[in-house]
Amino acid sequence: MAILARRLPENAGGDLFVDDTCIDCETCRQIAPSVFARDAGAGQSVVCAQPASAADEQRALMALVACPTASIGSASKRDPSEAARAFPEEIDGGVYACGFASPSSYGASSYFIRRAGDDNVLVDSPRAARPLFARLAELGGVRSMFLTHRDDVADHARFHAVFGCRRILHAADVGASTRDVEQQLAGADPIRLDHDLLAIPVPGHTRGSAALLYRDTYLFTGDHLWGDEDTGRLGMSRSVCWYSWREQVASLRRLLDHRFEWVLPGHGRRFRAPSAQAMHAAIEALVADC
Repeated sequence: MAILARRLPENAGGDLFVDDTCIDCETCRQIAPSVFARDAGAGQSVVCAQPASAADEQRALMALVACPTASIGSASKRDPSEAARAFPEEIDGGVYACGFASPSSYGASSYFIRRAGDDNVLVDSPRAARPLFARLAELGGVRSMFLTHRDDVADHARFHAVFGCRRILHAADVGASTRDVEQQLAGADPIRLDHDLLAIPVPGHTRGSAALLYRDTYLFTGDHLWGDEDTGRLGMSRSVCWYSWREQVASLRRLLDHRFEWVLPGHGRRFRAPSAQAMHAAIEALVADC
């Protein structure tokens, strides 16, 4: 829990607050945008307005639970257990946000895909937390874990131990902590994992970055591509490209070969286009800007 004595002065007065351990991962701003905002001066998230309704309070407590650095606090020590049970939270069509972000992945978002026959998939690793394990078990458990790249593997070993899930990661991003993954992808061509799951190598951010396309609708992009918080458009950035910007732009162009309407990133905002054609146009516009 956050420390009241370290409360940022930019917080709105009242019970909820953010302390100075915030890493500006924007998790809270995505979950409860009416309560949390980014303060440009502090370069961190703050409480911009105390919850004005029961719904706002629930969202704020969900943000408290999800915060990877426990930087959100309540002076009255409100009980967040009900909010913890709200994760994973359905986004659309059986795709869920896991919450419980991990500090080891700098607060990256992770996702749960609920599929027929309990053939469920985790995309990247959330923080290992008992409430999340319990809810995932209620939803049928986890059969596979797709790791988009080396940065967001977090507590993958704990989820494997609990659910026995098959972990999938591109061989170019396998390291000491992931050498035991059950399936290592290879090469630059898309790889069919199942009838509705396609792994698409997208080197650039890291050498082994890969996206996962589900049902030709949802593209899980890791740190390859995201929605920009400020502009509302698709975005990429040289400043967080650890392998090759040229390769990352080339990978972006190759996404034009695929059909989807959602971009679901590790960092950055989710981006939903009104149609696959509109998504295609948005990617073409980003390519032109790169």
